[in-house]
Amino acid sequence: MTTDWREERADEIRTLILRAEPDIAEEIKWRKPSNPGGVPTFSLDGLVCTLETYKDKIKVTFGQGASLPDPAKVFNASLTAGTRRAVDIKESDTLDADAFVDLIRAAVALNRG
Repeated sequence: MTTDWREERADEIRTLILRAEPDIAEEIKWRKPSNPGGVPTFSLDGLVCTLETYKDKIKVTFGQGASLPDPAKVFNASLTAGTRRAVDIKESDTLDADAFVDLIRAAVALNRG
């Protein structure tokens, strides 16, 4: 992760994920030379989402996002992917925290299916 605005936003996302599901587990996966810090992944009865930092955004990818209800239209990336959906958050973006928490809860419910 970084030490600029993206770190603060990533911490906000972590807080929302834990607010939604306090028992969720965070692990770092997929470490490689080009990304030595790896990718934070959040799981509870299966993968819920990943949290990646890019130069201009934070990306939260839901592995089963296409199967989740999103009435508030939080998903704004990977909308044509067969299974996954993502939320791209740029520095000036506002995230609907309650709708995001609902997505996390729906992903866990789907995992528990």
